[in-house]
Parts: sequence; structure tokens; C-alpha cells
Amino acid sequence: MTRSSVAPRRALVAALLLVVPGVAPAQAPAAPAAQAQPAPAQGAGANVLQPATRDSQALPSLAPLVDSVKSAVVNVDVQARGGGGMPGMEENPFFDRFFGGGGGRGGPQREPLRQGAGSGFIIESKGVILTNNHVVADAVSITIRLDDGRSFAGEVLGRDPLTDVALVKLKEKVEGLPTVKLGDSDALRVGDWVVAIGNPFGLASSVSLGIVSARAREIGASAYDEFLQTDAAINPGNSGGPLFNMKGEVVGINTAIVGGGTGIGFAVPSNLIRALLPQLEKEGAVTRAWLGVGIQDLTRDLAGALKLPVTDGAILTQVNPGSPAAKAGLKPDDVITAIDGRTVTSGGALTRTVALKRPGSTSTLSIFREGKKQDVKVTLGTRPDLEGVASKPRANDEQESSRRVGVSLQNLDSRTAQQAGFTERQGALITDVLPGSPADRAQLEPGMLVVEANRKAVNSAEELAKVIKGAQSGSTLLLRVAGPGGQRNLRALRVP
Repeated sequence: MTRSSVAPRRALVAALLLVVPGVAPAQAPAAPAAQAQPAPAQGAGANVLQPATRDSQALPSLAPLVDSVKSAVVNVDVQARGGGGMPGMEENPFFDRFFGGGGGRGGPQREPLRQGAGSGFIIESKGVILTNNHVVADAVSITIRLDDGRSFAGEVLGRDPLTDVALVKLKEKVEGLPTVKLGDSDALRVGDWVVAIGNPFGLASSVSLGIVSARAREIGASAYDEFLQTDAAINPGNSGGPLFNMKGEVVGINTAIVGGGTGIGFAVPSNLIRALLPQLEKEGAVTRAWLGVGIQDLTRDLAGALKLPVTDGAILTQVNPGSPAAKAGLKPDDVITAIDGRTVTSGGALTRTVALKRPGSTSTLSIFREGKKQDVKVTLGTRPDLEGVASKPRANDEQESSRRVGVSLQNLDSRTAQQAGFTERQGALITDVLPGSPADRAQLEPGMLVVEANRKAVNSAEELAKVIKGAQSGSTLLLRVAGPGGQRNLRALRVP
């Protein structure tokens, strides 16, 4: 490095020392209350600024803030089938999700297993956790690891693929867990300091500091993009982790990073999360209001061509027949500039605003039609469940047992028994075991036949599935398994 490159860096360090004197611990670096005064002119050093006191040279520590919140940040270990993920994310080269994936074993014609470790944070002391949808999508088993080393089995309470938010709860009954609260993401300004805590590359409780780089970013993840952009260092495994303000409040869920870029990450804002929570907790999915229109942004050039006195808004490019918009009399080329008095600056803003309304409610749209302003009342409909989340069928006993202990079962038929050399003609045949699952730790393997559970005969896969489903968390099932040729062994299956 040449001297010319070293000098500017030294000058920058000196400048940083000057602008942060007297900042209290756990607060953002800010301009000092009293600016440093120039030293009296003394020859060549007359123009050098000096800190007012020695204390002003100390940079602030974020340790008190981190200590107060990190115990509520958790690791989320997941085993899942299929690719999972947020709609549109894989196809968008602009950014990457940060979920660490992996492979698994399985028989032919079975979906590959996806394994990974994300992050999350506790919002209710009884064990309710916020994370990303793409972390837990298609999960077969979920393990929540706390900062104090304890581990619990988890299950999805609710999820919303369109905003990539999911709610997970612990299966065991717990009380008094440390929690963090959601802050006001709308109060953030570009340049405000933020702290990210998570599980990057499996390195638990990693902390990084940065600023809010931008607000309301649309990155092509879905029609409901409203991301906070930050340069706080976030990496694969940070998915679902919290982004804190300097008060220790969560202002976002870390969700995506720019593919191939550094220092550019995105977080779902806390105010959007807060609006979704009631539905996620009660219904397990989010139901959105719907207009039934095609839209595009109003630009300055289009405003001029349409002879409009405004340059911000959403142009209706199509109105679906029979939709709420059609019933309200809206037409193509209408320009919506406000809904219920709230300004609409773009097509994305209109989509997000309508989505947070209650289906069946009536809203007033301020529109321009052929250059003239008017108000139109519309009764909002219900957005179709295109992702199939709300209508997803309930898991049967066999699916529940697979998710709970990581084992897939099927009935033993006479043909299979003959081909495998079993002397038994009834039982629950193990067809797949998830690596790292309770079944795997119990040394259960594909091809084993379970003939007894807790010293009672097992005649079918359904019977064993019901036993597993009804077992208490923390209990151990004593299984008798048979192999080809009639050899029998015992296995102890601990139920999470």
C-alpha cells in the first residue's frame, strides 16, 4: 500500500473519533452535543481539530444492547422435503435467500430431503417464534435451539409465503422464555443504526452492525415487497433472524441478500409483520383483500400523455370481469392516487395497501379518469389462495408421525413380506428415516418392520402412527422390530 492510500484512511479514522465523543453504551453513534473546538494556533498544527476530552475518544460499545436481547434469538434446524422457498425467489438472480441447504437419503422416486439451519426470535414467553417462511416451508421436522443450549421440537403455527413470514411454536409446554418485542419500522430513517443477530453458517449468536440503507425496497420477491435494506453483515443461516434498532426492538426479519454482492441485505419490516400476526396465530394463514385489477406505475411521461396534474399513482391496465373493481365501475386507464385518504404512489403501494384491508370492507378510491378527479367506493373481495396455504389439507396420522419422529411407514403386504423374507405377515414397515431425527437416533432404518410398541402388537402403519401421535413429549416408546429371516431387536424411540 502506498503512502497516498494510507493517509486518507488515517484521516478518516481521525474524523470518526471526532464525531462520536460522549456517546453512552448501547446507543447509536451520533453527533456529539458539543462539537470539538479547534486548538489554539500553534505553528503547523493550527488547523488540527482535537477532542474536547480524553473520554470522547472512546467508541461506544453495543455489548449492553446485545446482552439484553440475544437470549431471545434462536437457531431453527429444519429437515424438509422439496425445495421450499418463497415464490419467485429462485427465479430472481438479483438476490439469494440465506437458508443453508443440504441433502439426505431416501428411496427412489422420493423427494430429496432438504436440511438447513436458519434463525428466529421468541415473541411470546410460552415459546412462539417468528422466522422466515422459506426456512420452515415443507418442514418434516423442526428443532429450536435456544441460546442457553436447550433444544425443543417445533411446529408451524402459521405462515405467509407472499411476505416470507412464519410463526413457529414449541411442542413442549414451557413458560418464562426470554422475549423481544416488535418496534416501529416506520420510524426508521435511512442512516439509522441497526444490529443483526443470527446463525450464519451455523455460527450461533453472531452479531453484526450496520445502518438502514433504504426503505420500501421492491426486489421482485412478490407483489408485497416492502423490504428494509441494510448493510449489516448477514449471510446464509441468518434467515429469519431479527434486525434490532438501538432500543433493542425488532424492526425487521432478515430475509434475503443480493446474489454475488456484499453489504446489501433485506429485511421484512416489523410493522408489516405486526399486521399479519393476528391471522397467523388464529388461522395459520393470511387472507388478503382484493380488487381484481392489473396495474402499473404512473410515470411522469405517462402522466403527461394522460394529461394528469399528478405524477404518482397506479394506472389500471385491466379490470377483471366480475371482480370488485368491475362491480365498482372502475375502467382501464383509471389512475388511483389514494385509498381511504392514504396516498398511493405506485402500483406496489396500492397492492400492499389493499392487501392489509379486511375482505368485505368498503374503501374509497380517489381516481383520475380522463383528466378529471373523482371518488369511487368499492367493496373489496378476498384474494384467491393461489399459494394453497389456507386450503392445505390437514396431515393424517402417518404424516404427523413422520413429522414428529422422522419416520415414514406403510403397511406390510404379503408380496413385500415374501420378497423381503419376513416371517411376519403384519406390522408397520419403515420406508424412510430422516437423518438426525429421533428415529435415526433410535437406530431405526428403512426396511425394518415394527411389530410391537410398548409391548403391544402393531398390526399396521396406522396403528403405529396413532401410538406415536398420542405419545407424550419426552416419553420413550419401546419398539420391537423384525428383520428379514425373523431376527428381532428392541429400539428405544424418544418422542420430542
